[in-house]
Amino acid sequence: MLVLNVYYKVKPGKREEFYEAVAQSGVAEASRQEAGNIKYDYFRATDDPDLLLLIEHWKDQEAFDFHIQQPHFKELGSIKEEYVTDTNIMKLEG
Repeated sequence: MLVLNVYYKVKPGKREEFYEAVAQSGVAEASRQEAGNIKYDYFRATDDPDLLLLIEHWKDQEAFDFHIQQPHFKELGSIKEEYVTDTNIMKLEG
């Protein structure tokens, strides 16, 4: 299994707007429908008002590689351009 913890640092005061833009885009729902997806959830940090965490679990690297070729993944990139100032990704295998 491949696990990604994706930390999005957003522009000050824009976390909820980013969260809503992602929710309205349908990116999460489309990602959850992919055959190799196990988990795809967003979480708000309790100690940083400008941090949003995405936790993704994929069956394997092949499933993730398929995911990043999908139109909804590219749409997320467009949304991030408007709100996100920094992204840190922790990649784990289990």
